[in-house]
Amino acid sequence: MTDLQDKNALLPLLSRIADALDRLAPSAVAKADLSAADAFVWRAAELTLVPVTRVSFVELELLQGVERQCQQLLENTKRFAQGLPANNALLWGARGMGKSSLVKSVHARINRDAPGSLALVEIHREDIPTLPKLLDVLRASDRRCVLFCDDLSFGSDDGNYKSLKALLEGGIEGRPDNVILYATSNRRHLMPRDMIDNERSTAINPSEAVEEKISLSDRFGLWLGFHSCNQDTFFAMVEGYAAAYGLDIPTEELHAIAVEWSVTRGNRSGRVAWQLLNELAGQHGKRLD
Repeated sequence: MTDLQDKNALLPLLSRIADALDRLAPSAVAKADLSAADAFVWRAAELTLVPVTRVSFVELELLQGVERQCQQLLENTKRFAQGLPANNALLWGARGMGKSSLVKSVHARINRDAPGSLALVEIHREDIPTLPKLLDVLRASDRRCVLFCDDLSFGSDDGNYKSLKALLEGGIEGRPDNVILYATSNRRHLMPRDMIDNERSTAINPSEAVEEKISLSDRFGLWLGFHSCNQDTFFAMVEGYAAAYGLDIPTEELHAIAVEWSVTRGNRSGRVAWQLLNELAGQHGKRLD
């Protein structure tokens, strides 16, 4: 067989190898037009940002019982939108008390006052490993972005928190100047209490084992705690929603309905108040636009 025949025989093999390498190569991250919308969702499988044309949010004034948290997060976000120093924020505490609602409401208020100044980019907790690729996309833009991760927490065998630590402070590149991270969690240290206790009881050096994991929450400069509300605050939530959406129900009757509703749910929170509003609006033939 001649040299030319040898080369021709190798061509199909080399072609198959090249095709296999192409399939193994990581997908290129698509460039994003961050002017296309005010909010986006990161699709990790496609490595792309999907515009959200309509963000579901409530007005800041309707978030009762968390006025201090509202003011702090609003001021922090205003500074960031203006190009001033601002902190990453961890909103932690009781479920249903408005943590994620506050992030969306603050974003809406900032863009109402200064249209187009701020993009909200949501990343799901399970997509944290693709965070470096998302940051490459955001770093290439001049638009200021609030990176939002809802219900953030980590289990005992979950090493993804290390990727997040690098973003918050420790990485060589660090956080892009145009990106800030807001996360919500039911857990102050982003992991179950029994997991922390287990580390203390089983590690050779308990303090070091615990510090390694809880140091992630320490890297958020702004901590905002959300706690279960009392009955008066719950009444204020229900009254505020009813007034805002035009439900003409006498206060005494509305309170009685609210008490019964909260007892059947076994909880009082902003989420429970909103669910009651949906029930009452449906009964009275009102649309919630």
